[in-house]
Amino acid sequence: MIEAETSRAARTLGIVGGIGPESTIAYYSQIVAAYRARKPGAGYPSLILNSIDLDRMVQWFTAHDLDHVTEYLLQALRQLAAAGADFGIIAANTPHLVFDDVQRRSPLPLISIVEAACDAAERMALTRVGLLGTRFTMHSAFYSEVFARRGIAVVAPDAADQEYIHAAYMNELIPGIFLPATRARLVAIIDRMKQATGIQGAILGGTELPLILTDAAVAGIPLLDTTRIHVEQAVTRLLE
Repeated sequence: MIEAETSRAARTLGIVGGIGPESTIAYYSQIVAAYRARKPGAGYPSLILNSIDLDRMVQWFTAHDLDHVTEYLLQALRQLAAAGADFGIIAANTPHLVFDDVQRRSPLPLISIVEAACDAAERMALTRVGLLGTRFTMHSAFYSEVFARRGIAVVAPDAADQEYIHAAYMNELIPGIFLPATRARLVAIIDRMKQATGIQGAILGGTELPLILTDAAVAGIPLLDTTRIHVEQAVTRLLE
């Protein structure tokens, strides 16, 4: 009887992953580690992973076909709900471009990576932050709109640096290639942004970026690791 009640009380997290695969692995391992660290002796968290097709997502974002992106994410969330998930996360930044629409129609409560990152920036008393990610993320307003509501300005790199970051992201980071030269150039971009625009921190607004920028700070300013931040909020919800 006690075991059955414990089982019913356990919450299950549904993860829409695969966008990309390398960062999905990081999500899984970090969730397990954080859960066990915060609740020693509790075993392992209940997780369901739905790994979707990254290539489809990239094609739709490139074509600005956001309707297909939204429907594909909703399909993935419905599958997670049918499998028994109690709440969900989308383990990537760029899909949050359609997060408001997806959240409104989702069969599961969702934790936003952007809101989670904003919470972290506010706790750190940051008022001006840089944003690195895919071209789709850096060109869009979904980060700046959320942060602006808390009085935090979001600054993107200049056009040339955005092109470099996007190319490195798609051609190196997503396939799991992490080169010292790429890391050095990303650090240099953050440093230039600090000098030119006065950013006080940098959002790693792509979940592959913390896999190459592994330090807590570079160029004298903190890095907001959106994977870790998202994971912490998900584990908090699991433990409620």
